[in-house]
Amino acid sequence: MTDRIPVRRALISVSDKSGLVELAQALAGQGVELVSTGGTAMQLRDAGLAVRDVADLTGFPEMMDGRVKTLHPAVHGGLLALRDEPSHREAMAAHGIGAIDLLVVNLYPFEATVAAGAAYDDCIENIDIGGPAMIRAAAKNHAHVAVVTDPEDYPPLLEALAAGGTDLAFRKRLAQIAYERTAAYDAAVSGWMAGAIGEATPRRRALAGRLAQPLRYGENPHQAAAFYTDGSARPGVATARQWQGKELSYNNINDTDAAYELVAEFGPDTPACAIIKHANPCGVARGATLAEAYARAYDCDRTSAFGGIVALNRTLDGETARAISEIFTEVVIAPDADDDAKAVFAGKKNLRLLMAGGLPDPAAQGEVFRQVAGGFLVQSRDAGRIARADLRVVTAKQPTEAQLDDLLFAWTVAKHVKSNAIVYARDVATVGIGAGQMSRIDSTRIGRRKAEDMAEALGLARPPTEGAVVASDAFFPFADGIEALAEAGAVAVIQPGGSMRDEEVIAAADRLGLAMVFTGQRHFRH
Repeated sequence: MTDRIPVRRALISVSDKSGLVELAQALAGQGVELVSTGGTAMQLRDAGLAVRDVADLTGFPEMMDGRVKTLHPAVHGGLLALRDEPSHREAMAAHGIGAIDLLVVNLYPFEATVAAGAAYDDCIENIDIGGPAMIRAAAKNHAHVAVVTDPEDYPPLLEALAAGGTDLAFRKRLAQIAYERTAAYDAAVSGWMAGAIGEATPRRRALAGRLAQPLRYGENPHQAAAFYTDGSARPGVATARQWQGKELSYNNINDTDAAYELVAEFGPDTPACAIIKHANPCGVARGATLAEAYARAYDCDRTSAFGGIVALNRTLDGETARAISEIFTEVVIAPDADDDAKAVFAGKKNLRLLMAGGLPDPAAQGEVFRQVAGGFLVQSRDAGRIARADLRVVTAKQPTEAQLDDLLFAWTVAKHVKSNAIVYARDVATVGIGAGQMSRIDSTRIGRRKAEDMAEALGLARPPTEGAVVASDAFFPFADGIEALAEAGAVAVIQPGGSMRDEEVIAAADRLGLAMVFTGQRHFRH
């Protein structure tokens, strides 16, 4: 006794034509009757294959610009009928409904249409109706019908048919894949439409992704993990081409994303580098060249940079690659890399080089998800940005033009540091970073200590915090933070403002001779 079912009739209707002719030729070679629609049928006929139109089954032509062609009992009865149920067989015989043993369907390219920035009406026309309906019907009846929704499943399908037919385990797996596809499709449509009509908090929210890479483990070896892509065109770790190195790990992907999103804040005009460790920057700088930007970022915290992620905002060149290769680095990501850089890294087999093809737009809208017990949180991406015109000087002392440059630079970096965040910067380079502390004063002290440790290691005559500016991702609740910054040698501070004790904090800055500007914008990052 076997649960293998031979295929006598297959309905094929696909948007993605890859592998189509080869599949149909193999089916026809096994005596399978081919039924098809529209462009699929035309391509099969052009290949010399005998194809029966769906209209022959239904008795109705395709109509309404193809919106109606498969929504008919002759199709859905052929997919849904239980072959071992007498009443179903009687109904099929009474109404002239033939069994469909195999359904091969992939859907209108809705996700690609949206990603291409198509107009609303074009997106609507790319919402498939008949395809999902047939897929769901065939998947429900997997006891008798095989359904294939992805060209990558053509080879195992043909192997099964060559062995005498599809078995139940294989059909179950195909059905599960089919429901994945329709669920992801509906998620894409509902998510797009919520955005199109300005619905920020839809009543129900669905998430979908396509498996890009099974991962060896998650944050720790005892955690299972995988990497999924959402189909968006945002340049970054998901879209990048990996030139060399072993597969990325869960932590590599997370940290690389953090690094590239940070360096993208500076755009492509001025060379910039960000070095990330555990999703926090340990050094960020701009420079006249990429090599200079990297060297200045590295000098912020050489200890933490070991085994870190390096992100660059321009094409990686050989000089910069040689500097990076002097220490162990996990991943380097840049828009591109020249042949010289690739040759340098070729000797570092374990270093992953990713080329993203562009920079993500830091001002673009998007959503961030975080799971909690019993649900998940959704918020818009922190696309907040400020310019000089947005700053409000609140102290008697005015910052200089150079200090304003440093303040805006430090503020940009602080946006990407885990709260509570304190960033010391000088000459558009970080010199000390305090991240992720429960108390802001502790972040202030840690950033100073790191700067002093680095100064000692480099043999500097004075700590880099002397003459530096400081950014705080949120307001200072007490004057003690300002006092600690002044003690470290800082000369100017940028912060959101908004504390109940703002007057006390401003008075402390005036007393200690610091310039202070308020942004009116907070950048918590948890």
